[in-house]
Amino acid sequence: MKLPFGAPIIEKEERDAVAKVLDGPILVHGPKAVEFEDSFKKFTKAPYAISVSSCTAGMHLIYFTLGLGPGDEVIVPAQTHIATAHAVELTGARPVFVDAIAETGNIDINKIESAITKKTRAISIVHYLGVPVDMITVKKISTKHRIFLLEDCALAPGAFLDGVHVGLHGDAGVFSFYPVKHLTTAEGGMIILKDAKLADKLRIKKAFGVDRNFGERKIPGIYETVTLGFNYRMSEIHAAIGIEQMKKLPFFLKKRRKNFKLMESILQRVKSFKILPQPYNRRKISSYYCMSLILNDELAKKRSDIMNELTSRGIGSSIYYPQPVPRMKYYKDKYGYNDSEFLNSATISDNSIALPVGPHLNEENIKTIAETFINIIKTI
Repeated sequence: MKLPFGAPIIEKEERDAVAKVLDGPILVHGPKAVEFEDSFKKFTKAPYAISVSSCTAGMHLIYFTLGLGPGDEVIVPAQTHIATAHAVELTGARPVFVDAIAETGNIDINKIESAITKKTRAISIVHYLGVPVDMITVKKISTKHRIFLLEDCALAPGAFLDGVHVGLHGDAGVFSFYPVKHLTTAEGGMIILKDAKLADKLRIKKAFGVDRNFGERKIPGIYETVTLGFNYRMSEIHAAIGIEQMKKLPFFLKKRRKNFKLMESILQRVKSFKILPQPYNRRKISSYYCMSLILNDELAKKRSDIMNELTSRGIGSSIYYPQPVPRMKYYKDKYGYNDSEFLNSATISDNSIALPVGPHLNEENIKTIAETFINIIKTI
């Protein structure tokens, strides 16, 4: 039996929705993308939602629209996916990395202000594994220094801080719909924000910078290009999948939480690792992306063997993330970071194993994964 780390749940509803789009005349710039945006707005209670081709595209689009370029800096967590930094780097600006806190893997907000310089144009916050960062404090910092606050919510649909969905505490939030995320469109992303003027600019710039899309043109083929832009649109096919996934998202989130709690109840009796917490309380609600275990130093030396053994038994696992971004070759070579920096992020990267809790797994699957993991670390 195969128990993968992640698996998209694509059922008859999604297949039928895609088939209906393929039978019609509009594959891009159509009503399905708008419907998907409206559904996501309703779920998050965002004033504006803009569908894009990926989370990376969404972040890059925002930075591009803000006019970031050479000589500018953006505060970025060291412990994140490479895309968080790439979105900055692609504008010519420099990502300035800040270490994580060991307890959650989220950015150490106490180190943000000391990283700000006269060149800082934005702060990028990542809700690591779906655990909300204390955005109230971060927002005070960004407001004080008059810099843009972007939330990378790639792993955080369904995560809330003080009753407000993540992505709405800062100036904009961006989500990912990659196949193993909380919901999928096969590939795609969504921007949410409260600023109408910025929303209008993003909509134009995501579609080549033209002044009106296909459905808005009074005469076919007649439009004006008013600014520089990209082809960062989401197709009707992807949006059709997203609409059906949104209907199932509450169930997906509930199942993730239930799976996490069950696995936690089994694994918490073992003392050779610690479980990164996923809160569900009056102040913070996590999205329960996965269960990340921080192995003790002795067990961490055997991590590759443990993961290989899990694979041989049909159980998927992963690492979030394989290295702190500034330790990746591109950034290390370009900016000269060394291994003595970002030590909390390094410990999480070097000592962690992520186990699956997604809705593709049932109760027996979770028990099997947990008990198998315990047996492996006892005998490895």
